[in-house]
Amino acid sequence: MTSVTPYNQTESKKAQVAEMFNNISQRYDLLNHILSMGIDILWRRKAIKLLQEVKPDTVLDVATGTGDFAIEALRLKPSKITGIDISQGMLDMGKIKMKNKGYDSKIEMLLGDSENLPFNDNMFDAITVGFGVRNFENLEKGITEMYRVLSEKGKIAILEFSKPRKFPIKQFYNFYFLNVLPAIGKLISKDPRAYTYLPESVKAFPDGEDFVSIMQKCGYKEVKQIPLTFGIASIYIGKK
Repeated sequence: MTSVTPYNQTESKKAQVAEMFNNISQRYDLLNHILSMGIDILWRRKAIKLLQEVKPDTVLDVATGTGDFAIEALRLKPSKITGIDISQGMLDMGKIKMKNKGYDSKIEMLLGDSENLPFNDNMFDAITVGFGVRNFENLEKGITEMYRVLSEKGKIAILEFSKPRKFPIKQFYNFYFLNVLPAIGKLISKDPRAYTYLPESVKAFPDGEDFVSIMQKCGYKEVKQIPLTFGIASIYIGKK
């Protein structure tokens, strides 16, 4: 996997990703729903349905951001949901959201590193990740860490952008990602680099069968990819 960083600085990718999300945290939710035209909500909902068979009591949402995936996980009726992220700015916005919605007693939001999770082995029955794994500095380390904290017979659902291969979706997608998205991102977020990093990070991410192979290498069983919306995103499912 080619290493793509937000700011091309000498700092680690991890530090740069945290800085980027801190910079855009106050406008992130607005931008996210505008740029995805709200379809990201349906994608998360589908991913959560794929976890229902586990009937999880504990759920971990990695790279939780402002907590949208964690909120969707309430549909699973777990006793506790834990969200973890490296951006304090995103967590601060998420905590305000949880309090306003009355979810703060059910969803805990913690500052932490996805590649060094501060949890015991076999601790969570289900794990979700929404558009976060491509930001990992060491992809295999992050995937292995999630495997470690997943309980026996637990299940993971990873939602991530993919690269469409078919005409004309591929051409439209590339135009939107390379031209429209950065322009809107620059206008609203005031951090132009954040929304040029997004298409670059998607391009560098080993999607499809390549990512399925990485998950299998890290120990997951029954791994499969579920393409979404003409292949512009995918859900990756795996079991321990």
